[in-house]
Amino acid sequence: MNTDKISISNWFKGLQSNICNVISETDGKGQFEIDEWDHAKGGGGKSRLLQNGNILEKAGVNFSAVEGPAPEGLLKTLEIKDDGSDELNFFATGVSIVMHPFSPMVPIIHMNVRYFELSNGTYWFGGGIDLTPHIINKAQAQFFHQELKKVCDKHDVKYYPKFKKWADDYFYLPHRKETRGIGGIFFDRLSEDENHSKEDIFAFVQSVGELFAPVYSHLMKLNQNESFEEEHKKWQLLRRGRYVEFNLVWDRGTKFGLQTNGRTESILMSMPPQANWAYDYTPEKDFEKETVSLLKKEIDWVNNN
Repeated sequence: MNTDKISISNWFKGLQSNICNVISETDGKGQFEIDEWDHAKGGGGKSRLLQNGNILEKAGVNFSAVEGPAPEGLLKTLEIKDDGSDELNFFATGVSIVMHPFSPMVPIIHMNVRYFELSNGTYWFGGGIDLTPHIINKAQAQFFHQELKKVCDKHDVKYYPKFKKWADDYFYLPHRKETRGIGGIFFDRLSEDENHSKEDIFAFVQSVGELFAPVYSHLMKLNQNESFEEEHKKWQLLRRGRYVEFNLVWDRGTKFGLQTNGRTESILMSMPPQANWAYDYTPEKDFEKETVSLLKKEIDWVNNN
């Protein structure tokens, strides 16, 4: 397995195409429009956007491979000290996905898999995948986490509990005291150690990336024909508002993209087409109350019956 930056970047590029093909086929109507762009300092990317499909109102699948001098703000955020001997350059590549369905019965999903390296030899992999149902279905939450655990266990049985907790902590809105959804897994700065080679870690990242299409297409099909009322749509828009709050206030990917002068349209492609905010809203319906009661850390979804 080749693990140089070009080979890794090419694999991510292929992953983007495969995911778009599966998701557009599952949607049955929407097609991903391609928007290629160049980064100001070097490299570029390909944004693929589906709008107004049968199931998906807006779905974005971004690929990027950008490089250039590492901005001081980026080094500070990454807690990397520049000794001043040589100018540090960065290279970053990956795929980032967010999908917003029409129906409040179909969950929002996010995934990001990425690779980063500096010209001084420092490198790491990162990523994560999490599910944000507007209305939590416990059986589907269990299915999602069981699939994640299977992938993690193939590479290291310690991965799932470690990365599940990391996701609980990361996909959390401190100002709301609630999780963004039912979590998933999150990992960052993975590099070789005594137990894992660079090839091992890349293989794990590949497995996570390849999980996306079959898992989300299954959830799309499972929920697309579920009936709903206007009260469910109103709740969906409020939950989308929470999603926006997380992405703009807490998400590291958003900050990284802006700090490295990334393409604004691609960075903010994760935003839903519509969202609402209601002042001091108190959940009233049973489905609202149950969902809010489950937006907390440390739920054992794998064994939840």
